[in-house]
Amino acid sequence: MEGPHGNRSLGRSRNRYVDLLRVIAVVLVVLGHWLAISITYHGGHLEGQDVMARLSWTEWLSLPFQVMPVFFLVGGFANAASWTSHRTRGESWGCWLYGRAIRLVAPTTAYVLVAVAVVAVCRAAKVDPAVLRRAGWAVALHLWFLPIYLGLLAVTPGLHAAHRRWGLGVPAVLALGAAGVNTAVLLSHPPLLGWADYLLVWGVVYQLGLAWHHGALTRTRRRPLTLAAMGITVLVGLVWLGPFPVSMVGVPGARIKNSAPPSVALLAFAIGQVGLLLAAEPAMTRLLRRPHLWRAVARTNRMVMTLYLWHMAPVILAAVTLYPTGLLPPAPIGSSAWLRQRLIWMFALTVLFIPMAMALRPAERLTPTRRGPDIGSLRRKSWPLLATGVAAVGFALARISAQGFAPSGRPLLPVLAVYTAGVFLLITAGRMRTRPDRRMLPTTRGN
Repeated sequence: MEGPHGNRSLGRSRNRYVDLLRVIAVVLVVLGHWLAISITYHGGHLEGQDVMARLSWTEWLSLPFQVMPVFFLVGGFANAASWTSHRTRGESWGCWLYGRAIRLVAPTTAYVLVAVAVVAVCRAAKVDPAVLRRAGWAVALHLWFLPIYLGLLAVTPGLHAAHRRWGLGVPAVLALGAAGVNTAVLLSHPPLLGWADYLLVWGVVYQLGLAWHHGALTRTRRRPLTLAAMGITVLVGLVWLGPFPVSMVGVPGARIKNSAPPSVALLAFAIGQVGLLLAAEPAMTRLLRRPHLWRAVARTNRMVMTLYLWHMAPVILAAVTLYPTGLLPPAPIGSSAWLRQRLIWMFALTVLFIPMAMALRPAERLTPTRRGPDIGSLRRKSWPLLATGVAAVGFALARISAQGFAPSGRPLLPVLAVYTAGVFLLITAGRMRTRPDRRMLPTTRGN
């Protein structure tokens, strides 16, 4: 999986359950983000408030809506399948990484360009910088996933080799490292150390995806259930006896946040979730043999990247349309009127987003994400360009997701320059390829 992105290949070796999990995860992300924000309009000013910060009972809703572990799990599975296939055909790490990375970067670049253009137009129209700052943050927040995923993608061959040698010992060591970092952060608050858990915690789940692909987690029916029991038991202990909150997503103002950076409690939650999902695989695989259900999953899977990238755009459109015009009058969060308005809000976002996603679908097919495989190899001298490009794009996306597209009411020009340079290096590296041998034709493709 390219982040939340799937390819169109539906070969015999394809794991349909992986595609179903990817689709369910992106739908829950969209719904969760739509529900978590509440718009208010007073004195000509639009405000976005986090519902979970105002209604304590909603923290329990974070449990079914926290599905980021699913993205990393299916990403590990899909990249293990892809790397195994490409390595068998003799393809180099560089060419493989370029192909996988560009499938993420191409649609993301289109999203970034549109966001920057909208910021420029709004500045020219004298939009309130405070409103522009909040809106720019809202449409950038979900991009945090991409730099983490790009980093794991770059080291996939090493993680794959480590699994073949040490098996489940690899995620166990990564989990111990994540717990050590989290403990140090809670006790002494060292600056920047907590950011290591973005790679360690999500690296554990990604590595479990690799193990799933190789059958290490599903060899017996007992293994997934054991994994689930371990994760849930540790999670209950950490939340009940420890300092961690129930909410598995970040809540503004909370002393300890489980997701920013990811905590050991979120890791336990992820492990429990993985175990339950793998235990359900046999039953869900049988269900996916129904042609109509599989066709629906396959069609939605081809739009996952579009849904993930663009799902906050209708929130901005609905906010500037429904509230200033009085179509949705202000209502206190948690009131009966507010709860009724939630239904109107969700319906309006769905009506806006469906045609938007359908309109973006043809453009997505024109990007390199939809081209056939190129089995040529990158020249070795282009590998530094590739690595630097991936690092630059990842760094820029991390900054954009943390600060938004207009943190001071204006674009982050230095960060955008770094992003542009990273994309340029990726394109340059991709052009420095040897000619592919036309006789080497792939027979199947993974998820």
